[in-house]
Amino acid sequence: MQKLTKAQREQWAIDGYIRVEQALSPEQVEFFDAELDRIRQLPGWEPNPDGPLGHYAWLDHAVDRDPEGFMDRRVLLHYDQAFLDLMDASPVFDLITDIMGPYVVLSMTQAIVRPSNPKWPGYTHTDGGEALRRIRVTETSLPLAMKGMYLLSDITDEDCGNFTVFPGSHMRPFPDRPYPAPGPKTPGAVQLKGKAGDCILFPHSLWHGPSMNASPRARKTILYNYCQLFLRTYDPEPTPEVLERCTPRQRRLLGDLGYDFRPGSYFYAPTDQVDVIAGGESRESSQGGSA
Repeated sequence: MQKLTKAQREQWAIDGYIRVEQALSPEQVEFFDAELDRIRQLPGWEPNPDGPLGHYAWLDHAVDRDPEGFMDRRVLLHYDQAFLDLMDASPVFDLITDIMGPYVVLSMTQAIVRPSNPKWPGYTHTDGGEALRRIRVTETSLPLAMKGMYLLSDITDEDCGNFTVFPGSHMRPFPDRPYPAPGPKTPGAVQLKGKAGDCILFPHSLWHGPSMNASPRARKTILYNYCQLFLRTYDPEPTPEVLERCTPRQRRLLGDLGYDFRPGSYFYAPTDQVDVIAGGESRESSQGGSA
């Protein structure tokens, strides 16, 4: 499995993020871009306007069918095998386990489209809600949770819906006040640029969020969130149909410990955890042949 370079490890500790160039091939970018257009036409988990902030509901109809319109879709794994295989694909998963260690689970999948809208200013936040916002770790500690955000759009200028961060903010408390809250135009914010296929890795505690999108095109991204094994996942429990299409490592990442739940599960890892996560048994060998 690939490891962080010295420069990447230093940037992770100091700035709180790294960018992996061309983590997806052009063919993968084209495929996932088309998939986002397709799945927005289908029922799925979307923001619930009647629920608490950050809560999602299963809707009978897509919120916005325009391919360039707003989209925030959760729970992606059942749409296509490619979404399943992305959860432990190299090089991103290799670097995530180098950062977090082998005792991890996949906690959330998400597809976001930020439409062109120069009147929307963007926003800044941390992940994990009120409690996790108050928990930070030192630069030598394993993160509690982190994300890999795959760009499906070229972002070569500012104010194109850029992923915007405050470098080094993963070591500082987020301001516990409603106003004036930090935003993409607050001094210290950096609008990141990148090419479609790049992947940005960052921890839950980094101050981050989208900038305004004054460009004529929507910004498309896919996010995969990982957390330590003892933390509760965000997405619902995967269906048996999804688990049947997984390799042993993917099943483990989705919470299948190889035995029925009992007290202490997820707090104490199975004895084969390191081998399963590091081994990455191929789909062909796990299914007894090739497709």
